[in-house]
Amino acid sequence: MDKNMACVEEHPHTRAVVQAINQHQQPSDYMLNHEIYTEKELHDVKITHKKFESWHDRLAYAAVRALRLVFDVFTGYMHVPTPSERNSTKAIQHTHTTMTEQQWLRRFIFLESVAGVPGMVGGMSRHMKSLRTMRRDYGWIHTLLSEAENERMHLLTFLELRQPGWLFRGFVLLGQGAFFNAFFLTYLISPRVCHRFVGFLEEEAVITYTRCIEDVDAGRLPAWSNLPAPQIAKTYWRLPENSMMRDVLLAVRADEANHREVNHTLADVGPNAPNPFVVQTKRQTDRSTAERH
Repeated sequence: MDKNMACVEEHPHTRAVVQAINQHQQPSDYMLNHEIYTEKELHDVKITHKKFESWHDRLAYAAVRALRLVFDVFTGYMHVPTPSERNSTKAIQHTHTTMTEQQWLRRFIFLESVAGVPGMVGGMSRHMKSLRTMRRDYGWIHTLLSEAENERMHLLTFLELRQPGWLFRGFVLLGQGAFFNAFFLTYLISPRVCHRFVGFLEEEAVITYTRCIEDVDAGRLPAWSNLPAPQIAKTYWRLPENSMMRDVLLAVRADEANHREVNHTLADVGPNAPNPFVVQTKRQTDRSTAERH
């Protein structure tokens, strides 16, 4: 066993992970690429909504609203309408009961346990298509798998604050099973609709985290006002050592806003186009290389 372990440790791709495990630390360089935000980027996130351009968009949005209703009922989600909502004639006024820290965590954990599904399903589907058609994928797989891992890290972060019971885990199992299969079948038929669906879903996620941050700022969540950020969050988002729970919420919201833009863009370009984010990154790299020379 020791001999086999020594061979593993000599492998350059596993040496850092093995070392971190031996030191009981979170390995930091095995993760897929993800965004690290500046202070300005964290606070510049806005609630947006993409206008409908086709019946596909309306179908995707209707599915998101139906799914959100299920989430709201299951997690007991209620919120204080924002000033813009109160002034809007189209606003739906909600009866309000203040959400506690535990209620927010229940919502976040359930939401993130499902939010990690689309990226994995999309990446897996495109991987299998690339294998059977014997063609390149042009950069989509990595982006989608990175998104799935990012959502999983959200879940692991919130699990540092609460461990759900067996009943909650049972509902997660049922919800994940139903959503995985439905999303997979839909992705085989229309990847464009699926990415638009995820784009709209991330719009709702940005709204949810924005309202939670507003609750923290308004003093409605006193237990989180001075709660230090979990270590896993500091490592993953490279947050300062004195970061608080509010900083974690800002980082998670920024991730959701990023997923919102990525999936709406992937829906716009269509499944047969190269990943525009990979192309953009390559151009920036080539430009930087040319400037150095």
